[in-house]
Amino acid sequence: MRKLLMVATAFLCLQMQPAIAEAASLVARISISDQMMTVSQNGIVKYRWKVSTARKGYVTPTGSYSAKWLSKNHRSRKYDNAPMPFAIFFKGGYAVHATFDLKRLGRPASHGCVRLHPDNAAQLFAMAQKNGLANTRIVITR
Repeated sequence: MRKLLMVATAFLCLQMQPAIAEAASLVARISISDQMMTVSQNGIVKYRWKVSTARKGYVTPTGSYSAKWLSKNHRSRKYDNAPMPFAIFFKGGYAVHATFDLKRLGRPASHGCVRLHPDNAAQLFAMAQKNGLANTRIVITR
């Protein structure tokens, strides 16, 4: 009986795992193929914005990540002190952040980060601050 209870508990935990991963109140879903971000809050779509992800020779990591840290006026140490305003870091040096190269939004152009229009990046940054990092997910798909 005890073994059966343990197996049933393990099964239920595995079944609930995807729901737990999506439990964040703020979710930014990035489609690399569409070069678009859809921002949902509490399951309701709030925004759809053009983005730029990795250009040829670079990679934007796919997967589901919780936001790790925020930096309002970040500069890249790796790429010549390049500005990365309203950065939301989700995996190592990868972040969602503003760009001033607006003509490239909607096309791959970055070294791997997800670039947004500065107004949109500021909005997402404010939402992440308000919701908290633990309640903010970045989901990137091909």
